[in-house]
Amino acid sequence: MSFLTHDFLQTMSLTFKLALYTTLFLLPIGIALAVLLDSLRSKLAIILHALIWMPLILPPSVLGFYLLVLFNRHNPLGAFLLEHCSFQLAFSFGGLVVASVIFSMPFMVNPIKNALSALPPSLKEASYTLGKSRIYTFIFVLLPNIKSAILLGCVTSFAHTIGEFGVVMMIGGSRAGETKVASIAIYEQVETLNYTLAHQYALTLFVISFVSLVAIFALVHRRRAQIL
Repeated sequence: MSFLTHDFLQTMSLTFKLALYTTLFLLPIGIALAVLLDSLRSKLAIILHALIWMPLILPPSVLGFYLLVLFNRHNPLGAFLLEHCSFQLAFSFGGLVVASVIFSMPFMVNPIKNALSALPPSLKEASYTLGKSRIYTFIFVLLPNIKSAILLGCVTSFAHTIGEFGVVMMIGGSRAGETKVASIAIYEQVETLNYTLAHQYALTLFVISFVSLVAIFALVHRRRAQIL
């Protein structure tokens, strides 16, 4: 196909790479936070839940701006990483991953937390009665019973990361092969009135988003059928 140019393939490859890395890093973080939220019964749980939901409420450019300020080499964190780790988060792929993990966090945490809360207490009690430890119970008893929710969190986080714009624009800019993802490419092509190439990027993301939504709704339908 004529639109499968080097730039197009490079940009789409980077977009999928970002979504994959974000999902892989977010999975253990999301499970840990979901367990913490499910176990907390104090006001701290309310504050933590609010912080996790913040990316859904804040304009993406606001979150991206503060992350850019935080990661800037002129600030303590950015200077420390650059000096001691030779690692720069601002305008780098690593920065995009960190920002995407924060931005997509509620999409991973919330379904897992809700699934954990819906499990009957008898599951844990039966496992403890059999002499199993908390870790064994969590890994081999609880997690298998919420695998649909975990898969739902992964699919939703992956799809959400693919469509990011404001956060990735602020923290990554548009460096070809390093931070230029599909949503940024669409914006740039529209600015230069290249609607043909913009359409190719947009149609690709449209198809991916639609397929992801079908998968998400199928998982939700499956979870409801299992509950009933």
